[in-house]
Amino acid sequence: MTHAADLVRGLPGRKHVLITGATGFIGRRLTAALADAGHEITALVRDPVAAAATAATSRWRVVTDLDQIAGDTSIDAVINLAGEPVCNGLWTRRKRRLILASRLRVTRAVVRLIARLERRPAVLVSGSAIGWYGLWNDEILTECDGGKGSFGHRVCEAWEQAAHKAQKLGARVVRLRLGVVLAIDGGALGKALPLFRWGLGGVIGSGQQWISWIARDDVVRLIAHVIAHPQYTGAVNATAPAPVRHATFVQELARAVHRPARLRIPASLLRFVAGDMARELVLGGQRVLPDKADAHGFTFRHDTLRSALSAMLGEAQVGEQVGEQAGEGDDFAKPDFVLAPKRNRVRDRPIIPHRP
Repeated sequence: MTHAADLVRGLPGRKHVLITGATGFIGRRLTAALADAGHEITALVRDPVAAAATAATSRWRVVTDLDQIAGDTSIDAVINLAGEPVCNGLWTRRKRRLILASRLRVTRAVVRLIARLERRPAVLVSGSAIGWYGLWNDEILTECDGGKGSFGHRVCEAWEQAAHKAQKLGARVVRLRLGVVLAIDGGALGKALPLFRWGLGGVIGSGQQWISWIARDDVVRLIAHVIAHPQYTGAVNATAPAPVRHATFVQELARAVHRPARLRIPASLLRFVAGDMARELVLGGQRVLPDKADAHGFTFRHDTLRSALSAMLGEAQVGEQVGEQAGEGDDFAKPDFVLAPKRNRVRDRPIIPHRP
């Protein structure tokens, strides 16, 4: 595994960084990387038990409320990742309220903190998700595109609007639209790995839905890159440049763990059990490209799924890059991975106007 400090090497000097969601799936890797690189960390940990455990074992300051941070504290950057997990339970009415309210509560508190600091941070990197775009089937989506109505869109739009208010306070605001973040110790991949290692992996629904993924270490590197480069502002897609269809993802993961993946789960069963959650998170998808990251010189360490899985699972090169010619024994139809031109694409569809 890459040494954590190497992930944030592009962040110059010694920064004081405030991180919300520091003990989460992305936050713990990010926090470790920044701390190992010598940056000063203040972590918001809202659970008192988790806060006490973190404070006892960590090298950074832990707070359970942003009001504990004095107004004369000098903070260079804020990274806001806190929020109720979206895939650890059915989307009941109560769960939907928690998903939205948790994000808004912390983000509004971050903006209030920025407002009362004597020396305000230069940048706020606030989490969002590619669910902002809604479900678009095979259309290629970049930061220039609008969103479609869905629960995911409504949550992400409200979350982004709350963060955007920090811009009026002089902070550069980056709304980080995260794709499916991959690492073996959590997230979607961490949950799927045991099943695939037991030979119980398989395709869900048609398998044609798109997965716009990104390696977690590349998320950490991108956050550091965004902080270090002031040309980043507004929405930034945190996805690798080669999204794949679900069937391809299943095939690649099965190959990486040397197990078959022959099961098929009907879409109708998943819709019956999980409703909108299944429709938006599993059966639907987005084909999202990281145009801003590409334009501003960010280089993905893992730009193909096979590269990412090979690195994460500690194996030798699993094979050549995804995108083999169709008809060679694998369902890697080349058009799935050919990126359309980034400019002058005509889209005959209505969109919700975007903000820069």
